Amino acid sequence: MMLPALLVLVTAALFAGAAAYITVAEQPARLQIDDRALLAEWKPSYRRGFAMQASLAVLSALFGFWAAWQSQDWRWAVGAVLILANWPYTLLGIMPTNRRIEAIPNDRGGPESRRLIVKWGALHAVRTTLGAAAVLAYLWPLLPASP
Repeated sequence: MMLPALLVLVTAALFAGAAAYITVAEQPARLQIDDRALLAEWKPSYRRGFAMQASLAVLSALFGFWAAWQSQDWRWAVGAVLILANWPYTLLGIMPTNRRIEAIPNDRGGPESRRLIVKWGALHAVRTTLGAAAVLAYLWPLLPASP
């Protein structure tokens, strides 16, 4: 396996794994706590997660385009586009909700902040799906050619 392919798979799998963890473990667990604690937990968790996942998405896309160029196989670019799609989706689809959550002072956590964080969780699940789709797309060019 060539170096770009290895780097592509590692970064995409890390992105998809982190997104899946948030969707299936962290978000359901945080929803079990009271409204104020929920809001106070979500804010730093989101900031840290955003920095990590944004970097992984960009790295994975760059490695995907590198693999496509090096191998002259366009299928790597499919995965790169899928993982990179997280950026516009986050900026256009999730960021308005994030801004509304961030604007609520922690001591004002209540039903509205909880509703927004529940909505955020559903929106974030799309990032999990895009990450998993990118991993699958990156595996596609590694499949053996059919006889």
